[in-house]
Amino acid sequence: MSQQTAHGGSAAWALVITSVAGFMAALDNLVVTTALPSIREDLGGALHDLEWTVSAYTLTFAVLLMFGAALGDRFGRRRLFTVGITVFTAASAAAAMASDIDSLIAARAVQGAGAAVMMPLTLTLLTAAVPEARRGAAYGIWGAVNGLAVASGPLVGGSLTEHISWQWIFWLNVPLGLILIPLARLRLAESHGTGAPLDLPGTLLASGGLFGIVYGLVRGPVDGWTATVVLAGLSAGTALLVGFVLHSIRAKNPMLPMRLFRSRAFAGINAASLLMFLGMFGSIFLLSQYMQGVLGYSPTEAGLRMLPWTGMPMLVAPIAGILSDRVGGRPVVATGLFLQALGLGHLALVATADASYAAQLPALIISGIGMALFFAPASTLVMSSVRPKEQGIASGANNALREVGGALGIAVMASIFASQGGYESGRTFVDGMRPALVTGAAVVALAGVATLFIPARRRPTAPTVPPAGPTPEPVLETAS
Repeated sequence: MSQQTAHGGSAAWALVITSVAGFMAALDNLVVTTALPSIREDLGGALHDLEWTVSAYTLTFAVLLMFGAALGDRFGRRRLFTVGITVFTAASAAAAMASDIDSLIAARAVQGAGAAVMMPLTLTLLTAAVPEARRGAAYGIWGAVNGLAVASGPLVGGSLTEHISWQWIFWLNVPLGLILIPLARLRLAESHGTGAPLDLPGTLLASGGLFGIVYGLVRGPVDGWTATVVLAGLSAGTALLVGFVLHSIRAKNPMLPMRLFRSRAFAGINAASLLMFLGMFGSIFLLSQYMQGVLGYSPTEAGLRMLPWTGMPMLVAPIAGILSDRVGGRPVVATGLFLQALGLGHLALVATADASYAAQLPALIISGIGMALFFAPASTLVMSSVRPKEQGIASGANNALREVGGALGIAVMASIFASQGGYESGRTFVDGMRPALVTGAAVVALAGVATLFIPARRRPTAPTVPPAGPTPEPVLETAS
């Protein structure tokens, strides 16, 4: 049975704490990318090692998300949320103090594990603290902060690296974490899920399957898609996930009940989330390099010029949350996805080796509005598609699919880029980036189509007016 304990919890504090925690976890997905040259200069290491400073975080984050949500449901969401922040903060300090590339990779893996525990619990704790009538606006602010973190990772990483040092990418998390730990303990209300025992076989199957697939995806562009290790990872991961599905159908208390996917709302929003992150992550990964390597901007200058896209969630997402309360999440999410697809397609059309910023600006604005319209209503759709006791499971599954989508996006976009172009000149870079962006636009548009299969929100019917005249006496039924 779900338990709520009043412990100083309030909607405002929950919104602040969960938004900042989500920002920290989401930021570290792409924050390292623009710092890789400086990291290589300081710590050494081959390109293979530098790749792992990014993928080690993605791997542990993706494969442990559902397990983190299950732990929170079983042992207390606030308690495990605090544990996750503590692990993440300590690992950030270890990454900042790393003396060689191997210790940095290890710290990044532990960072991902901490983020996997705290990230899915942000939504369940926020949902428990905010009244239902105001959840759309709360999800809007939460979504704005998380969306900004995902998209601004290259800007933050580039600016800190350029003006201070790459270590401050990780030191930034430490004071935030030290502030959040006591606030979470004092200001958040404790809650639990169903109280069912942990599904250890399901956890091992899901974690192993996701590890195999994500490992194959991040190694594919480096080792080649026909490499033995890549094919083994993808094949083993797929087999383990099939085993996870079969186990979840038959188990008494599965970690992720397969019956949830019978809901068109749950299945549709999760498909849309995976596809949206696939198109968005891959596009940002290439566009950040395009602005620096082709157009000649510094990391900070490139980040500032992407602000019409990356900063738009801070302005539009709260409005999107309010709109979803009034008209439902489906039309807002679908509109956002189609707008982002339009923006990516326009960027592909105007991209040249000497494109002006004015030519790119409309596409950046359209993409930013589209991304902002997605985040908050999508969270509302995820959390409202299941029963309150299963919201931790739903949040963990949705976040895991987003991470897998992001890893897939970078792998697919990099593969398309490498097959059509390269780094030899600005022209060859654009030759590779254009088809990749077109692919990203098509995938995000497909996410919009998936959203249309979500049932429309039912409008409340008008109350029936009782007939005039005396109220009839109630009839009492007797048991026979």
